[in-house]
Amino acid sequence: MRKLLFLLALCLALPLHAADDYKQIKWEALVPKGWDPAKDLKALDLGKLQDSDPRAMEALEKMRALWDAAPTEPTLAGAKVKLPGFAIPLENKGGKVSEFLLVPYFGACIHSPPPPANQIIHVVTSKPVSNLHSMDTVMVSGTMSLKYSNTPWGSAGYRLTLERMENFNPAPPPEDKRKR
Repeated sequence: MRKLLFLLALCLALPLHAADDYKQIKWEALVPKGWDPAKDLKALDLGKLQDSDPRAMEALEKMRALWDAAPTEPTLAGAKVKLPGFAIPLENKGGKVSEFLLVPYFGACIHSPPPPANQIIHVVTSKPVSNLHSMDTVMVSGTMSLKYSNTPWGSAGYRLTLERMENFNPAPPPEDKRKR
């Protein structure tokens, strides 16, 4: 009976499961409702333009300016979030990274043009991360802020103060759900 009371007291004193204070979000949550990144380009038939056409170059410059200034979702300011993505280290000192970009798909920012600013998160940490390489898949948890920053790889519309990071290897979709 004593052991049972001791175990019961221990269970009440310690949480059975550490609550996850971070709300897992999807990349779509970073885009404000109603924002259409292509609305100003819809009148232009890009399929009929050659790469060297001045109208194509003008459209690309216009798109880049719109995407670099892409609006952020105001409800995410101060939110504790959890999100998977691909890492792009911004600096590497002695094998440790204290700043990196998080992007939604493989190859983003490495190839031109980078995604809109509201699809790039500038992740900062006070405890540098070891062994983080370009395009590693990670799950980050932290506090989001609406702070734009320009980097060599693209403009980020968000900043996340990293509190936790883990490797992320999503399970492949079931056979019947795979695209063919």
